[in-house]
Amino acid sequence: MNNTSKHDERIAKMTFASVYPHYITKAEKKGRTKEELHQVIEWLTGFDEKKLQELIEAKATFETFFQHAALNPNAHLITGVICGYRVEEIENPLTQQVRYLDKLVDELAKGRKMEKILRVA
Repeated sequence: MNNTSKHDERIAKMTFASVYPHYITKAEKKGRTKEELHQVIEWLTGFDEKKLQELIEAKATFETFFQHAALNPNAHLITGVICGYRVEEIENPLTQQVRYLDKLVDELAKGRKMEKILRVA
């Protein structure tokens, strides 16, 4: 993946709070709920609703957001293309984690079953 460090840096400095409303809109436009979105975020990061709200209010960058996350041990099972890149081939760990989240939100919005999204065996 020919990803530049400038691109990685831009993602790291972006605030979760600035992207979160777009996640909600994307999910709700496709008939999914905010609760389902939170379930997906909690599965990936370990953040419950209270912690998520704290990070939003603190305007945490994605760098800070994922530093505090307890990434799900099955996150490596998230594969496919998001924003033109294969998630499993992204070399920068933070950029890959952000794209994992993007991919999960995308799967939610596409109507995929929750068991599939959460990589339940």
